[in-house]
Amino acid sequence: MGSSSVGFSAGISRRRFGQLGAGAAAVAAAGVLLTSCSDDSSSSDSTTTLAAAATKDPGPVWTPVPIPTQVEVTEGMVDVGGAQIYYWDTGGTGHPIVLLHAASQSAAAWGYQQPVLADAGHRVIAYSRRGYFRSETTDPANTGTAVADLGALIEHLGLDTVDLLGTAAGGSTVVDYVLEQPDKVRSVAFVSSLMGISEPDYTEATGRLLPPGFMDLPADFLELSPSYRAGNPDGVAEWTALHDAAIPGERVLQGRAAQVTWDRLETIDKPTLLMTGDSDLYTPPSIIRLQAQHLPSAEVHIIDEAGHSPQWEQPDVFNDILLAFLAELD
Repeated sequence: MGSSSVGFSAGISRRRFGQLGAGAAAVAAAGVLLTSCSDDSSSSDSTTTLAAAATKDPGPVWTPVPIPTQVEVTEGMVDVGGAQIYYWDTGGTGHPIVLLHAASQSAAAWGYQQPVLADAGHRVIAYSRRGYFRSETTDPANTGTAVADLGALIEHLGLDTVDLLGTAAGGSTVVDYVLEQPDKVRSVAFVSSLMGISEPDYTEATGRLLPPGFMDLPADFLELSPSYRAGNPDGVAEWTALHDAAIPGERVLQGRAAQVTWDRLETIDKPTLLMTGDSDLYTPPSIIRLQAQHLPSAEVHIIDEAGHSPQWEQPDVFNDILLAFLAELD
């Protein structure tokens, strides 16, 4: 239950945005001008000119983004009944946003987001679920539910209303919490998350993405885009190190509070942000658009050259989208 203050280390379209090199960005801008200034008779020549220009200056192979210096946080443990779970909290008077990690990561995975959100005035909180980095494991016969653990954290910190952001498996807990405690939630954001929706058409569609042996493939192959893996080997190594440290023992599988159907999803009337990478193997853009059809307040963004971890692969783009979404709530 104790805590300590430490230095923690560990034109944008509404729907699509990728991280372009300076040359490619200039070519894209030129393409817009050429199209708008050309008449029908010259449109073919304009297209040829643009293609030639793009070939001459394709931009850098990849532009790595360094992890920014982290702000000071308070770390602590929360008793959730049968286990103590670890959290960190930047504090401050800003509106709190709670970050929920993927099944492959932990509270240590938010190095690109923590200082950016804090510098923008938000109180930023992240935690590790049972069995993950610095959190205790639990009796397999008494795992509790992830949504109850999130509720215990929010109560422990004395938070009134929160913004919730869940990536991948973390998004399922966000769904459960906003359905159970809508008055405690100001907004929800889902990043590359299947959400645990149980509708037959949905599970059939997502099942087609997972052939036999899929889950036996390396984690970086499953979660990082081919462009990122080819272009940024150091970033892959850093992501893999966080992945390897995320689950020191056996993964704890917690049950859901209730099934999530389309009818239940459609009752979520909070401002909603949906993001995924265009190369996501689990939640490709078509799945995100299917989710959006059942979320009345959804805003959708597809991030270019990113897979299942766009917050890591394209952090500047991701952060810009998230900050713009949160700014509209103030």
